[in-house]
Amino acid sequence: MAEPKQKSSAVDLELEDLEGVGPTTARKMREAGIGSVVQLAVMSSEELSTEIGSTKDSATNFILAAKKLLQDTKVLDNEFTTADIQLEKRKSILRCSTGSKALDELLLGGIETHAITEFYGEFGSGKSQICHTLAVLANQPPESGGLGSKTIWLDTEGTFRPERVDQIARARGMDSADTLQNIAICKLYNSSHLELLVKELGRYIEQFKAKLVIVDSIISLHRAEFAGRGTLADRQQKLNGVMHKLTRVAEMYGVAIVITNQVQSTPDTFFGDPTKPAGGNVIGHASTYRIYLRKAGVDRVAKMIDSPYHPYSDTRFTVNERGLDDVDEKAPKKKAAGKDEEEN
Repeated sequence: MAEPKQKSSAVDLELEDLEGVGPTTARKMREAGIGSVVQLAVMSSEELSTEIGSTKDSATNFILAAKKLLQDTKVLDNEFTTADIQLEKRKSILRCSTGSKALDELLLGGIETHAITEFYGEFGSGKSQICHTLAVLANQPPESGGLGSKTIWLDTEGTFRPERVDQIARARGMDSADTLQNIAICKLYNSSHLELLVKELGRYIEQFKAKLVIVDSIISLHRAEFAGRGTLADRQQKLNGVMHKLTRVAEMYGVAIVITNQVQSTPDTFFGDPTKPAGGNVIGHASTYRIYLRKAGVDRVAKMIDSPYHPYSDTRFTVNERGLDDVDEKAPKKKAAGKDEEEN
């Protein structure tokens, strides 16, 4: 095989550049919706063999060839790199501000690309508000705390509101029309649709040139459709496939993936908070960073639950017309709705 040419980006690579991939195989891949080398690299061998009608061994070789080409053209790192090189690489990772300086400090700069950040909490804890604010701020250039890119929003609960995006953008002095045009929303109505969208997510990332992907929420559809203990194993297996696909997409495409998660109550907990995230270890292990949100009067509290390097601490923020914002410590505290009735 000829020495691979240096490409400016993964977009310049063609399927025919892969070793062992001829015009016929490349045509089958494109007919299956695999239009780029990166899309091929994030697939599993079983998935690819089914799509193009090949053996599993052949599919594995195609995927390995795609990864090797991405490494040879410096789009991906080599199999082994030293820790100092990894440190330099992490210094170039983009971070998107949440809108709250306090929350950004907890996250050591904001939401990271190349990672999955999970926010979980009860209803009204601020999960969707974080998503709306991130979708607005991602549109800003990196020097202003954004990603300088578009956002893909997978809406499984019908929580996206364009009016809220417009309000946040106007309150922050941004062009609301431009911001709204840079958010691509897909409403999902069943778990199979979510699995299909995640499977083809790479194609949409390339199409919209997105750097932020939001899934609000990751488990609601599976939780509703797979009811009862008898379906738990099937549900977890499907969720596992979705989460592993998101992990590969985050790394290969260098995007920030934000997922929200619901909670469930553990009635046998006698001390401490009885709430825990839904989805079990499948979601917990796949999420790079896991943040617990809870209500604190009119404010919200974010607590770092799991991270490879963040400090395990918490911080307070508020939600207003600007989306997420810092708490004004000098302002008089307002009572939460319904508090007067409870005290009387």
